[in-house]
Formats: sequence, structure tokens, C-alpha cells
Amino acid sequence: MRIIAGKHRSRQLESVPSDKTRPTLDQVKESLFQRIGPFFEGGTLLDLFAGSGSIGLEALSRGMERVTMVDQQRRAIETIKKNVSALAEDDNVRIMAMPYQKAISLLSKEEQTFDYIYLDPPYDFGKYGELLAQVVGLLKEDGIVLLELSEEQSSIENDLELADVYRYRNATIYKFVKRTAASN
Repeated sequence: MRIIAGKHRSRQLESVPSDKTRPTLDQVKESLFQRIGPFFEGGTLLDLFAGSGSIGLEALSRGMERVTMVDQQRRAIETIKKNVSALAEDDNVRIMAMPYQKAISLLSKEEQTFDYIYLDPPYDFGKYGELLAQVVGLLKEDGIVLLELSEEQSSIENDLELADVYRYRNATIYKFVKRTAASN
């Protein structure tokens, strides 16, 4: 696993030593960032279910200003910390070692909002519409939610606009946008 582009290009990242996480494959990550970027001039990203931190670190490498990474697994948090330190991105990353519901609640109380929210829940999660409803308040107007799933869903009930679906061999990523009244 590596950083694909930007200031940290080709740097290797540690993987979480666990079968409870599934890293986003490099080819999926590369294609995704080509579609949503490929580079950024600042901005903020929330990486829920962050695993190794690969998505957030790729975003920072490509110009994202600040990333918040959330995971509740001890091994994932340890891996995120190693990867963040190895790239000297400590000042640009907030790591939250807690369940996603607690993180969403805390970020809401802090009135934090993000340009991008990346969701890569566990295989057996299932409550995708509920998850989207929980994070919509953390999304800036015209912000983007990217939901990575191992299997394509026929529909996901939520209040966001489905802007695109990216299909890969081992993953499907749904791109949702929070539209303002003026942008409709």
C-alpha cells in the first residue's frame, strides 16, 4: 500500500495487522482520486472507519489541508499514528480513537464541517442510509460523501443527491452531494 500522487508520492504505508479491516486497493484509490481531484487546493476530509489512514493521507498528499480520521480498533489507530508520523503530517491530522457514533456526536457538538466525508464501513454494516443521515450535518454545502461498499446496493435511502456510482472489481463507491437550494 502506498501514496499514489502528490508531495508524498510513492511513499509506502503500513497496513493494519487484522482481518477486520480491508484496505482500499491502490487501483481503486487512484481511480477515485482522479475522479474527485485529482489535486486539491486546501479543504477538509473526514475519514470514518479510517483503517490504515490511506485515504486521508492520499488526500493530504494531493493538497487537502486537514483530515480527521476515526476508527475504534486499537490496531488501526496504532497504524494510523505510524503512517501519519512517517509522513510528518501530525499537524494536519486529527485522530479520533472511538466508535463512529461517538465521533459524529462529538464533531457535531464542535460544529465541525467537512468538504469531503469518506465512509468505508465493515462488510456486514448494512445501515448505510442511517449512516448517511448521521453524517449529513457534518457536510458543508455542496460537500461530497463517498461511500465505499464491497457489493453494489440497489438503493440507499438518504437525503443527499446521488451524483455518481464508481464500479470496480472488488468495490463500489457511491458519490453523494449535499446540494444547496441555489445549486439545484
